[in-house]
Amino acid sequence: QVQLVESGGGLVQPGGSLRLSCVASGFTFRSYPMSWYRQAPGTERELVASISSAGSTTHYIDSVKGRFTISRDNSKNTVYLQMSSLEPEDTAIYYCNRVADPLDDWGQGTQVTVAS
Repeated sequence: QVQLVESGGGLVQPGGSLRLSCVASGFTFRSYPMSWYRQAPGTERELVASISSAGSTTHYIDSVKGRFTISRDNSKNTVYLQMSSLEPEDTAIYYCNRVADPLDDWGQGTQVTVAS
C-alpha cells in the first residue's frame, strides 16, 4: 500500500522548534524528490520545501528560508522538516508528498500550532 505518514507536530511557543517526520511506504522512496506542504485554515495548501531524490538539492519558500531545513534518510524511507524560530504564521497542518506523481491521498498530516 502506497502511504505517507507524517508525525512530530504539536504546540510550541514562538521562537521554538519542532522536527517533523514523514515515513513513506509502498514505493521506491529513494527515486522520488519529496516536498513538505502546509495548509492553514481558510487557505490553499502551499509548498514549503523540496528535496531531490538523493538529498543533494533543496528548495524553500522565502518565508521559511534560514529557519526550516528539509532532509531525508533513504535508508529509513523518511523525509524530515526541522523547523526553528517558529512564528505564529507557521501554524498549519503539514503534509509531505512526492514532487512528481504526487499521491492523491494526502493523508492526515501533522498539526503545528505556534502560540504563546
